[in-house]
Amino acid sequence: MIWKKLTGEFVDVIEWTDDSPDTMVWRFERHGNEIKHGARLTVREGQMAVFVNEGEIADVFAPGMYELFTRNLPILSTLQAWPHGFESPFKAEVYFCSTRIFTNLKWGTRNPVMLRDPEFGPVRLRAFGTYAIRIQDPATFLREVVGTDGHFTVDEISEQLRNTVIVRFSTIIGASGIPLLDLAASYEKLGRFVSGRISPEFANYGLGLTTLLVENVSLPPEVEKALDRRTSMGIVGDLSRYGQFQAAEALRAAAENPGAAGGGLGMMVGMGLGSQAGPWGAAPQAATPPAPPPAPPPLPGKSFHLALDGRAEGPFPLSELRSRIAAGSLTRTTLAWSEGMPQWQEAGRIPELAALFGASPPPLPDAG
Repeated sequence: MIWKKLTGEFVDVIEWTDDSPDTMVWRFERHGNEIKHGARLTVREGQMAVFVNEGEIADVFAPGMYELFTRNLPILSTLQAWPHGFESPFKAEVYFCSTRIFTNLKWGTRNPVMLRDPEFGPVRLRAFGTYAIRIQDPATFLREVVGTDGHFTVDEISEQLRNTVIVRFSTIIGASGIPLLDLAASYEKLGRFVSGRISPEFANYGLGLTTLLVENVSLPPEVEKALDRRTSMGIVGDLSRYGQFQAAEALRAAAENPGAAGGGLGMMVGMGLGSQAGPWGAAPQAATPPAPPPAPPPLPGKSFHLALDGRAEGPFPLSELRSRIAAGSLTRTTLAWSEGMPQWQEAGRIPELAALFGASPPPLPDAG
């Protein structure tokens, strides 16, 4: 045991070769923390060394090779310390700090973030992403975070850093006022803004925040389904024309397969011809179309907002709405809203607007 201790005193090269991906700080192990006078300290690229002499940070070493001259002379102190049980009264420690970038650290909101969207109203959002850090000030990091931990890993501080990112992100996105449908185009801007707000807090730990990425901002499943239905309505457009198209497609399919639907198709053609002929096969008489009912007078000062191409436009007076109906840009299925209404409704369900469309033909008879 004595020979092992004495031979350890002659080791005068202090270095750290690390192959672990998560070690941030490692303390050089030496018997009794005794560093030999004139020992050579080797600091490699991607490292910095903090020399602690008698409990105080004495110096910080950048990459390079150094000779250490301290009052701690291990051989002499060991021989003098025999009456004290081989315990030297002079102590020195070397902490190696990895200055490489620790990447792919995860962050994400545990609970939904409540915010008010200008188009959809109150909504709940979830977000997640990644960030990367590095040790920027080894002395501050050792003093404020590591303490006397001989092997400090990134997992020991990632939880605290993750909480800081989540709190700041929730505050920023809640006050940003960015519309919900524009968030996807603002991920990069959000990441830079959050990074600028958090960097000073990370610096208090001696850390630098190199990057912060917002990978996704998502809605609750039920809100996503409602948004998908609204998108589908925008793609379909005029529902009456869509119904006519579907009926025409059904007739075409029946004509291409006469064995399965020939009888039904012939019956439909016969019914159509019969409705065109008069009694006893006489030529059909020209029917006088009924006169349309008079349009009700518009309410004074009444105007409506319209949902056109996914945006709220207006308000428009009733006189302009008549022109839009004639142009085909306003249909019965177009969503509309006016002051005093609790929510958006289809124009055909609003009495003031339904009267503007006039009479409409009944639905087509069932082909089956």
